[in-house]
Amino acid sequence: MIGYINGKKVEFNADDTVLNVAKKTGHFIPTLCEMADIRHVPGACRVCLVDIKRKNDSHHQIVTSCTTPMEEGMSVLTRTSAVRAKQRLQVEMLLADHNQDCATCIRHGNCELQDVAQFVGLQKTRYHYPHFYLERTQDSSSTAIERDMSKCIRCFRCVTVCREIQGADVLVIKEKGLATEISVRDQLPLGDSDCVSCGQCILVCPVGALAEKDDTEKVIDYLYDPEVVTVFQFAPALRVALGEEFHMPPGANVEGQIITGLKNLGADVVLDTNFTADLVIMEEGTELLSRLRENGCLPMFTSCCPGWVNYAEKNYPELRPHISTTRSPQQCFGVIAKTYLAEKMNVDQKRMRVISIMPCTAKKEEAQRPEFIQDGIPDVDVVLTTREFARLLKREGTKLPELEPSAFDNIYMGEYTGAAAIFGTTGGVMEAALRTVHKKITGLELGPIEMEAVRGLEHVREATIDMGEGNPTVRVAVAHSLKGARQVVEAVQNGEADYHFVEVMACPGGCMGGGGQPRSKHAYQSSWQARQAALYNIDREAPVRQSHNNPLIIKLYDDFLGKPYSHKSHDLLHTSYRDRKRIVQHTMKKIWEEIEERE
Repeated sequence: MIGYINGKKVEFNADDTVLNVAKKTGHFIPTLCEMADIRHVPGACRVCLVDIKRKNDSHHQIVTSCTTPMEEGMSVLTRTSAVRAKQRLQVEMLLADHNQDCATCIRHGNCELQDVAQFVGLQKTRYHYPHFYLERTQDSSSTAIERDMSKCIRCFRCVTVCREIQGADVLVIKEKGLATEISVRDQLPLGDSDCVSCGQCILVCPVGALAEKDDTEKVIDYLYDPEVVTVFQFAPALRVALGEEFHMPPGANVEGQIITGLKNLGADVVLDTNFTADLVIMEEGTELLSRLRENGCLPMFTSCCPGWVNYAEKNYPELRPHISTTRSPQQCFGVIAKTYLAEKMNVDQKRMRVISIMPCTAKKEEAQRPEFIQDGIPDVDVVLTTREFARLLKREGTKLPELEPSAFDNIYMGEYTGAAAIFGTTGGVMEAALRTVHKKITGLELGPIEMEAVRGLEHVREATIDMGEGNPTVRVAVAHSLKGARQVVEAVQNGEADYHFVEVMACPGGCMGGGGQPRSKHAYQSSWQARQAALYNIDREAPVRQSHNNPLIIKLYDDFLGKPYSHKSHDLLHTSYRDRKRIVQHTMKKIWEEIEERE
């Protein structure tokens, strides 16, 4: 079918909207609610206005391009004075009841509302009604996420992602008209709700209404304190995503520049979470073998993802015996740094501060779990997301692409294998674990080393691994997104699936698509494939690709832990889980009782 946009002939399909056709053909139309790759009900922001004239009709009409089907012979104009005037008025209306304290907003300089206001030529706002937005909810109850509804423009992207992509359905639309607000189901504070802190809502929020809790000032205080020894770790997915914040292509590996940037900030020690990803494989793989040989609780679910652990505790607490007791790489790093590394460096652990840089908002909550605080000393002191770290570098004037790469600091925890690198993508933990489990069972390295069966982006993937003659065949599954997690869990509970080992990542794509990663405007998943390919390339080029062959992991066990799953490693590297479903239900009951009393 043929139509015209700004006088140029365009081809389109019968089910295309005007906005879709414009995007495909390079005609920019501003929008604040549309997302290219999620099923979102459009038309909320009313900014994507265009002038249309239908075939055999002399009348012009201004419409929203996201809700208007493109028609044969239709003529579309995107830049008329009437269109721009109406767009400016609509943006003025959005700003009228919007908290305009932009200088202190976490989205300052990276705000889609500001960008659209600039695009439509808005030079000043005639309307401002603070009494509307000052009455809206500000919720700091979560340890990971801030809700500030005074900045919400009611685009409903967050509701769509929470409901349609994650299936969590925590965020809901409350009231109507000027009182419309994004609320939490059952009127709970976010921190007391079923929210798992995955942060996917933050990724799609165009403004500062939803944001990670900003801990950059705390990190700066540690860096400037001469009595503090700062030990930084950063996750595998960080090195293939951070560059996007500095206009580098998705998937660019900036590992060496990150180390240099941290050193320039004043970091005392810079190490890699990948080292303890290898350590996790040793513990988790041994735990799986123990369960297989001793008829233990199967299937065993991975425990690396705190969003998944939160989800299980709040929705399926009966599943707790099935979850690996091995801590996540972040938490294993924290405890090893404050014991083994502190001893090697002859540093009092009370002076040491472990700072994580993670692609994940749920890691903030994980670091504050009581299980990971010993005698008042947390294993991990602060967690920064990828975005927070980018802001920290920028405020210090760092130009990441211009930095010369550096190497990790010390010989105790400074090496990792290719298996650790792929922890950053869905299926990576499973693949890394099977490389080691296969070696432990058969005495032979897994070949071929790359397991295509667990790779990919389908929300649930299954595979069967032959462990050789006389050994059990291992049946595995990989799930990413909470929808995928629910599908696997319910299949297991209903007796429809018979797995031995299941990897779950709460965020779509795994850590590379984590809630703390750089945003892509109007395209929720646009960088996934480039990030994933980069992680697989790091693995492919690594001199050592199996966790059990990491020489520093071998030395750690020889010098400090004894052996995988030993008494000492169990004390330091393993944990337990709680039934948080009852806690949520108790809080819900209490709040509703208070509401009834007030009424």
